[in-house]
Amino acid sequence: MTSASAAITTAFIPVRDPLAAARWYTDAFGLDVTEATEFSSVLAGSQGQVTLMGPASGIRVEPGLGWATCNFRVDDVTSARERFTGLGAAPSEVLGDPARCLFFTAVDPDGNTLLITDR
Repeated sequence: MTSASAAITTAFIPVRDPLAAARWYTDAFGLDVTEATEFSSVLAGSQGQVTLMGPASGIRVEPGLGWATCNFRVDDVTSARERFTGLGAAPSEVLGDPARCLFFTAVDPDGNTLLITDR
C-alpha cells in the first residue's frame, strides 16, 4: 500500500497587525511579502513561507508565543544575531554545536519567540 505524502505549505505566527509585522519580518529575514492584508500577511523565502495571522483572520491564538512554531534558517547566525540586536529583538546567545546546528532565539514585536538556525 502506498501512502500519500503531504506538503507543508506554511507556518503560522499570530500577530496584532499583519501589515506592520510583515515590514518587521522583511527587515529581520529579507523575506518577500507575497500578500498583505488586515487579516494576514504571507511572506516567502527561498524554501517556504510563513503566514502572519492577525485577529481579524479569526485565529484564536494570542500573540506572544513562548516558543517558536517554526525555525528560520540563515547563512550566518552571528551576523543575523547582530541584526536582531539592532532590531531590539533581545536575541539569546548563539548556542548549539557547529558540527550539528547553531541557533539562537529572538522575540518579535508581538512577543513571539523565534528560532533562528544555521541549518
